Amino acid sequence: MKEQIRKYLNRYVEFSDTEIDTFYSKLIVSDYTKKEFLIQEGQLCTHRYFILKGLVRTFYIDNNGNEKITQFALENWWFTDMESFVNETPSTTSIQTLEKTTLLKISKTELELLFLEIPKLERMFRIITEKTLIAIQRKNDVYLRMKNKDIYELFLNQNPDFVQRVPQYMIASYLEMTPEYLSGIRK
Repeated sequence: MKEQIRKYLNRYVEFSDTEIDTFYSKLIVSDYTKKEFLIQEGQLCTHRYFILKGLVRTFYIDNNGNEKITQFALENWWFTDMESFVNETPSTTSIQTLEKTTLLKISKTELELLFLEIPKLERMFRIITEKTLIAIQRKNDVYLRMKNKDIYELFLNQNPDFVQRVPQYMIASYLEMTPEYLSGIRK
């Protein structure tokens, strides 16, 4: 586990062994079963999570009672409900595992203390956040300009791991299509 986090951290900023050991000592390993909730809508999100193994989704229920998936995350990804985590407000989304999942998690309090102790860590999380925002912006811009069939093909090409691991109706929700429409595209 420590080696996995070491490789991940050093992709963004070079950390000393001591800095990695200090960071790793504050992480909590947590195992979750399939379909287990990390947080549910209305709860406070108090941690950032790193996926060692597994897959999660972030979703909300719209006014018509339909699930709307806003994000998937898999191995070697950091994720959280950023608004709830940063603003310390109740979450407007739920985060649920899609398969057996092992996470490293760190509380906001511990992370803030580490940012003071290891300033490079704050830089790394800023870079990760910037890359995440760029991906969200790119998704929104690209998807607005494309036809649904092309959106699905682009999603498959960019995310081949998801096709085998995520049910088609969830991919449809994420791509803002009905499962029936997606089924038609796939044929």
